[in-house]
This record gives sequence, C-alpha cells and structure tokens, in this order.
Amino acid sequence: MSQNYPFPIYFILLIITIPRLISTVGKTEQWKFTTKNSNISQKLINDPKAIELASSDYGNLVHEFPAAVFQPSTVNDIVSLVKLSYNSSVPFLIAARGQGHSTRGQAMARDGVVVDMKGLRRLKNNNKNNEHNNKNVGIEVFEDPKVGFGYYVDVGGEQLWIDVLYETLEYGLAPVSWTDYLYLTIGGTLSNAGISGQTFRYGPQITSVHQLDVVTGKGEFVTCSKQNNSELFNGVLGGLGQFGIITRARIALEPAPKRVKWVRLLYSDFSVFTKDQERLISMKGNKNSALDYLEGMVLMNQGPINNWRSSFFPLTDHHRILSLVTQHTVLYCLEIAKYYDYHSENNVNKEIQVLLQGLNYIPGFHYEKNVSFVEFLNRVRSGELKLQSQGLWDVPHPWLNMFIPKSRILDFNLGVFKKIIQKRNITTGPVLVYPMNRNKWDNEMSATIPDDEEDIFYAVGFLHSSGFDNWKAFDAQNKEILQFCNHAKINYKLYLPHYSTQEEWTNHFGPKKWKTFLQRKNEFDPRMILSPGQRIFNNN
Repeated sequence: MSQNYPFPIYFILLIITIPRLISTVGKTEQWKFTTKNSNISQKLINDPKAIELASSDYGNLVHEFPAAVFQPSTVNDIVSLVKLSYNSSVPFLIAARGQGHSTRGQAMARDGVVVDMKGLRRLKNNNKNNEHNNKNVGIEVFEDPKVGFGYYVDVGGEQLWIDVLYETLEYGLAPVSWTDYLYLTIGGTLSNAGISGQTFRYGPQITSVHQLDVVTGKGEFVTCSKQNNSELFNGVLGGLGQFGIITRARIALEPAPKRVKWVRLLYSDFSVFTKDQERLISMKGNKNSALDYLEGMVLMNQGPINNWRSSFFPLTDHHRILSLVTQHTVLYCLEIAKYYDYHSENNVNKEIQVLLQGLNYIPGFHYEKNVSFVEFLNRVRSGELKLQSQGLWDVPHPWLNMFIPKSRILDFNLGVFKKIIQKRNITTGPVLVYPMNRNKWDNEMSATIPDDEEDIFYAVGFLHSSGFDNWKAFDAQNKEILQFCNHAKINYKLYLPHYSTQEEWTNHFGPKKWKTFLQRKNEFDPRMILSPGQRIFNNN
C-alpha cells in the first residue's frame, strides 16, 4: 500500500517548483510558500509506487515523472490545490488522472502534480433506509420535465461509465452514447468527445451533456451549461483538459432497452462496404425502425479473426473466413446492432430484415447474436480480463485514431489498407473504420472534426498492441500513414491527438477554432497550469 512520506508541504512544493525556476531564465522570481493548508499536505503523496503509477498510462510509450500525486477526498481539495498553484509566484503544473487510459502521456505532469481522481470514487455504506444499498454517491438519477425526455443523471467526473450503466439501469434508463470500452471515467471521455458505433445517430458523448461542474485553472469552481457560462461549457467538452477539471456532468437519459440484435456482415469490396455503411446511417424513419449502432472493421491475415474487442465469429467458420481473407488479402466487416425490449421482441427480426434489404455483402457470410443490453455494451471486458490473465494487457499500445472525410475514404483504403498495412505486415489488434454524421456534432465545442463541409466523415482506428521491444515499428507505420495523408492532401483530423509543437496544434484546430481555443485558455487557465501532458501550451 502507498505511504505518504512525512515531508512537509513546503518541501514538496519546493521540489515541484525548482525545475520551473531553473527554466525561468532572466527572471528574478523567488519561490515563496505562505499557505498553511495541512489538508493539502496530507493528500500530497510522494511514495515511489504512486509516482511510478502516475508516470505511465495505457499507451506505455511515454513516461513522465511527477513530483507528487494528489489524492483528493472532496472537490474542495481540488479547488484548493489548483488555487494554490495559480496564486504561486511560479505555478506548478497539474494533470487530472482518471483511469490513465491515454496513449501518449496526456494525463501526466512532469515535475508537477497528478490528481488521482479515483480518490473521489466512494460507495455509501449499507443502509437499511437507503433504497439502493451500496449506491454510488457520485451517480444520482433525477427527473425534470423541462429537460429533454425528462430524466438525467448527475455523475462525478471521476466515475466510470460501467457504473453509470448499472446505476441508471436500476431506473430502467441509460445514456444513449457510449465508448466501446466502459471502464473509463466520465471526465476522461468528455474531455475528448467519446465516440463509438452510436455516434452516427446520437452524437458523441459530449452532445448528451446538459451541465458541468468544473474547477478552472484559476481554482474557481464553476457550474456551466449552454445557457450559463457557455464559453467554459463548450470549451471543456472535447477540450483535452485545458480549461478545467470536470468534477460533475449532467447527462441525458432515455428508456433503456433490454436486448440487442447484433449482426456482422462480410465484404470484399471497400466501395460497396462504405456505400452500405453510409446508406444505413442516412436512413430516415421512425425511432423504432432505425439502427442504434454501426461500426466497421478491417480483417487481414496478420491477425486472428476474433480479437479482444469481442469474440463473435463461430469457431466452425474460422477456416472459411480465413480462406476468404487469404483470397482477397483484406476483408471488411460491417457490424450493426438494433436495440429492443420485450414489447418489441416480435418485430425486431422483421426490422433487421428491412434494414438489410439491398445490402451487398458476401452471400453466406451473415452472422447474428442475440444478447443482453449490458452484455453488448460491455463486450470488451471479457477480452480485457483474458489479456490481463495472460499478461498481455499492460503492454505498449501505439494507437492511431483519425477522422477522414467521406470524399477521401476510398483513397485512404487504397493507400493505407491496401498498401502500407499490407507492405509492413505487422498489424495486430483491431482496425476500425465507420462513418458518422456531421450534424450530430456541435462545432461550438472544442472537439475537432474534418473541416470539409461534407455530411459524413469516417472514424479510423488502428488499435495496436505490441511488445516492449517492437512498438517503434508500429509507431513508424503510424507516421507513414500520416505522411501518406499529408502527401495526398487528405484533410484528416486526429482523434485523441498528440503533437509536439504549437504550430501542429494550430493546424489541428484550424485558424478559427484555434483562436477560440487560445482565448478560452487565456480566460480559464491563463497561467497554463492544467494538462501539460497534452503539450499544447507546455512543450518543454
């Protein structure tokens, strides 16, 4: 168990600020510490195990050591910490860390303080007067006729989506937009956007948020929404942690389904595959007849037919599918899902048949599953547990996630899937490709999508896993993919972006959005304290 070494707070903060003082060439500022806030001192941890944990993430590629880890027990603790830095003559850097699921050190703070948000995740003790024993304090469901359907959930930024799912299901409700993996924090996914196969219909997770509580880079606790403090609200959603730490989000809820009809179809022609995808996400109809989820995958002979995201294809068909992959070198898998409950159970098969009419997948390669709503949303968990048991989860993950304009997705297929990936022959792990509707995104929010005014763009994800001795080969492949896009003038955007210079960040956001981003930074975090691991304003 971690121990808090008995160093006084002024000593810890001196260690934190010395590197910044040294780098402040030509300045005569002296470090002065006048606060006597013992509450902060008690929660600053500098034990080697805590430091080591905060210096790594899921990517296992970047390692930056903080001077201390802060373990808050209340939101006020976070306010006090940020305010202490903001009011210091030389502020120290602060990064909030949820599950540490970033891949390029985005939740790290070299020589600064990493806030371990898990400290806020608490369960109530069993209480006979409490209707929901062990109910999570940080997740509460409310009804308000003035808000959308009338129900919402208030969730602490440190809470996990899997816990939100279970808690809201007790009321027969659930959020509508998810990520593929549910063991992530609310603050973490909302700071990026939060995408999955539901995004084409319901938008990214950030568009389901009604209200936020945020601790800004000035140490101010602010409640914000579209109507109040809208600049902060729009900035924080997709804002990569640059304007504040999310401590609560109010998220819209809808009636939760009970079951899911889950279908996969195989294609050998990428053009046909994308046409069918675009047709499905553009279909108009009533709420009950539309798809609820759509993603696509690329199958290549470098990896297994099933992967850690889900074991779907029956073992009896693996040889047949592998033979098809060998014949075509690349296959494309369309994955769709239709939600239903016991009232609509009799109609779901007919609705699926209607949706599949006219699709041009390879005859005989149509697979279906009928699973519970929870089993579908939490489909990655079993693969994770299996990899953990084999010691294959905490390995390097040199991921690349991109948004590609609809008009260039065929060029991307020819240049990347058909050439670069085939030539290098190293890809292991899922490769995703699926479309989204632009009109489901809110351009006032910080999250960035391709500038082209096309109604559809594609998410492409290379979710590599590698060994500690060969991750650079995958990183080189990622760089070659980006070089190809730049040379072909494909106006892509990185999702979960990482750049090393502010010029690159300016290009990422584009002139107009960068100007807004910079204005918000100057307003809400003028001393550039928060989320240094993103390397947007802290490039050293």
